[in-house]
Amino acid sequence: MEFETTISKSIRTVDDSARYDAACRRLLSEKTILAWIVKSCVEEFRDCDINDIASRYIEVEPQVSGTQDETNTAAAEETIIYDMHFTVSLPLSGERIRIILSVAGQHDFYPGYPLIKRGIYYCNRMISAQYGPGLVAGHHGAIKKVASIWICVNPPKGLENTITSYSITEKNQIGAVKEPVENYDLMTAVMICLGGPDSRNENDVLRLLNVLFSSETGAEEKQRVLQRDFNISIMR
Repeated sequence: MEFETTISKSIRTVDDSARYDAACRRLLSEKTILAWIVKSCVEEFRDCDINDIASRYIEVEPQVSGTQDETNTAAAEETIIYDMHFTVSLPLSGERIRIILSVAGQHDFYPGYPLIKRGIYYCNRMISAQYGPGLVAGHHGAIKKVASIWICVNPPKGLENTITSYSITEKNQIGAVKEPVENYDLMTAVMICLGGPDSRNENDVLRLLNVLFSSETGAEEKQRVLQRDFNISIMR
């Protein structure tokens, strides 16, 4: 007997709901979907197998919308409500890094400030949050990498079907210093701008997300694409 997976149920819910709602976030919380996003957005996973990322490197179950970050409240910083957050272990070192995944709807791309600044701010909050039970004062060598990934469902023209990352890099102004990358590569903010299910010249994760978030593609077609193109099981 075949049983419907949670991915299939979430797809049908999204098909009957608004594009930007809790159903979309539940769909994104599926480890197989997250694995495609992690592989495309976090450099350390570029050469990893999707199944390995989903089964071995994504730790615990992702925490979906409504998760509240109350770190650093003593410093009078604002409380943040994350769409989703989860941790992954790096394939080579085993070190854990924290990732926030956010979804920006049609009217959220220019909310009165550059959205990328918010993504970088989230990275900084995740780093400063480590100064506490997980990081003894003065032991800054224990700071772990973080990433803030934004999925922009309906971005402005000219930004459609793009993936852009922002991170700390080394630039020698005088001399030729070579600091170990792991000492400064501590944050990455990524903007994934979608463009619709019929867009051409896309990479895998853009094609996957365009189909999942499409209001024009029915649930059955979405399921067929997941099985045919991404080997994501719909029934078990």
